[in-house]
Amino acid sequence: MKSSILLDGKAISEKIRNRIQETLAKAKADGKGIPTLATILVGNNPASETYVNMKVKACEKVGMNSRYIRLKEETTTEELLTEIRKLNADPSINGILLQHPVPHQIDERKAFDEIALEKDVDGVTTISFGKLSMDSEAYYPCTPYGMVLLLQEYGIDVTGKHAVVVGRSPILGKPMAIMLTNLNATVTLCHSKTKDLPELVKQADIVVGAVGKPEFIQADWIKEGAVILDAGYNVGNVGDIEVSKAKDKSSYYTPVPGGVGPMTISVLLLQTMYSFLGQFSPKLDSHASNR
Repeated sequence: MKSSILLDGKAISEKIRNRIQETLAKAKADGKGIPTLATILVGNNPASETYVNMKVKACEKVGMNSRYIRLKEETTTEELLTEIRKLNADPSINGILLQHPVPHQIDERKAFDEIALEKDVDGVTTISFGKLSMDSEAYYPCTPYGMVLLLQEYGIDVTGKHAVVVGRSPILGKPMAIMLTNLNATVTLCHSKTKDLPELVKQADIVVGAVGKPEFIQADWIKEGAVILDAGYNVGNVGDIEVSKAKDKSSYYTPVPGGVGPMTISVLLLQTMYSFLGQFSPKLDSHASNR
């Protein structure tokens, strides 16, 4: 068997950002202005603050404006909805990101769904999810879309392959299962309570770790030649799959860190650029059969 190939999310992410930078520089030179991404942070979560600062810096590097809205920990759902409505109505704002998680008193789903479809560059609204499930144009959840772009960049055809997605989050596991289905893979969507999970994973040509538990998916569950996509990031710099032991069995694998993570912010910037250009993200596979 040939040696396993690392899916270098850091390098592909940089490639995407360079493309964004070139496109925006041309748009600016043509007098079309500069896109703006608005990020809302509610409360004082240190990890969230770090992520938001990373996104602000990433915007600056590609020539994109950012607007950072800080709201107090005690913010109510209605107060947050008011802020989102202001951004929806502001023609200078191309994308809106509500940093997750929000404080417990806020109805997070209600807040997500207040974001206008054409500004939902993080792909978190119910409408965006519905459009994805119908293989219609939308903005996609950033982490799953980042994994799909990695597969495409490395020329990995998923048609007819059996993919096992472990994790059912509405912005990660579920949309990833739909995306792979739209790309003609046969998908089994699992979670932490699935019976006989090791046996299911052992059947997979593609394994997606999206369960949020450190090294939950064991190396001996992975079959020879499988593609490993690990969307987890846990304490100790480990993902949801025991990649350190499983990678040698795989055909392709994402490292943690440096695999899926860097792709997420780049996809956020990419979809903000698409919004600025007045288009949705390209359909995953316009030739996919529904049968």
